[in-house]
Amino acid sequence: MSKFRVMSPSTPTTWRNWAGNQQATPRRVVTPLSADEVAAAVRAAADDGLTVRMTGTGHSFTGAALTEGVLLRPGGLTRLRSVDTATGLVTAEAGMPLKVFNEQLARNGLALANMGDIQDQTLAGATQTATHGTGREAAGLVSQIAGLELVLADGGTVTCSRDERPDLFDAARAGLGALGVVTAITWRTVPAFVLRAREEPMKWNEVLERLDELAAANEHFEFYWFPHTDGCLTKRNNRVSGPAEPLPAFRHWLDDEFLSNSVFEVANRIGRRFPGAVKTINGISARALGARTYSDRSDQVFTSPRRVRFKEQEYAIPREELAGALREVRSVIERNDWRIGFPIEVRLLPPEDAWLSMAHGRDSAFIAVHVFHPAPHEEYFTAVEEVLTALGGRPHWGKLHTRDASYLEGVYPRFGDFLALRDRIDPERRFANAYTTRVLGR
Repeated sequence: MSKFRVMSPSTPTTWRNWAGNQQATPRRVVTPLSADEVAAAVRAAADDGLTVRMTGTGHSFTGAALTEGVLLRPGGLTRLRSVDTATGLVTAEAGMPLKVFNEQLARNGLALANMGDIQDQTLAGATQTATHGTGREAAGLVSQIAGLELVLADGGTVTCSRDERPDLFDAARAGLGALGVVTAITWRTVPAFVLRAREEPMKWNEVLERLDELAAANEHFEFYWFPHTDGCLTKRNNRVSGPAEPLPAFRHWLDDEFLSNSVFEVANRIGRRFPGAVKTINGISARALGARTYSDRSDQVFTSPRRVRFKEQEYAIPREELAGALREVRSVIERNDWRIGFPIEVRLLPPEDAWLSMAHGRDSAFIAVHVFHPAPHEEYFTAVEEVLTALGGRPHWGKLHTRDASYLEGVYPRFGDFLALRDRIDPERRFANAYTTRVLGR
């Protein structure tokens, strides 16, 4: 008899994402403890004519995880299966949170070469939506995957890599959960390293004029612009031999917990109630986060706590279009006289080869816009989206956007190949939901 936990249909459970803007009430909620139990849940769903989705920790702002059928929870798939320190190959189950995975790697003298800026996601959730980070040579998470184990629509469990089922590998690394349920991931890790972070305020014009220089001179460069001001906060991360020299505990608490979370939450609540105060608040924020330099274990530098809830849209555009795109976004904000309390985040990435990576086949710049979670976002996000789609922008799969398959097939060279593969392995659309139907077209 199966040991996985199934919540009774007579007691429906509503699942909500982190931002609170997406929810679903599935027919069944299942917490499988192994790939075999995932397979059993998929076969049972097929017998009942139900769709299946695996959720993560809910950090996607889209409806990517939603289902009215069977919702698989990842909490039972968290084992570290194997570590090979000689090759750097590490296999972990799909539900393991990134922060736990980073601790496991550190214990074995290993690390991921690049990361996004939060580590609360599950391994599968982060990769299926192509979480990326910023890097000159080091690409996003999907480019660090060496192999996948997944359960297909027929209930069979398969593995894939560059040598075994290479088309499935290239499609499923950023597969949106539309090709199967990822149950384990093998990573190509690197020896553990220390990053030196240099964070420095810089004026808008200087950042845009020096973009090429700053990108070329640093392994990981990113910056934030505070709307309604000329203030930017730049961050340059580069490897050093060590030893680590982290921030003093009080400075870390003051900057990363108190100012960036507690005070920022209050500032957004004030700005929501009194929009006229936003420009002043942004000016203060741009000045409050001053220059600092520190070094620490790589994942501790790549990531930071994000406790203020928000909604987000992010697009990847050709790297050479970045400066012009930012100027146009600023112009749109000023013409509409909006009050935007969240900074705009800019990151860079080299080309990736996963078929649905936002950086597929080109040097890319990512522009992310945010609003406080209870605030309306439609007008602002739509206007920015118009600017970025005019440049061939690709929306982040886990962040809000309005694009559908008719647009996406024109900006992803392997989009048709992805659809053809999906037709072969999931003709009945066992893993479909409203979001995948919109972005994949069928």
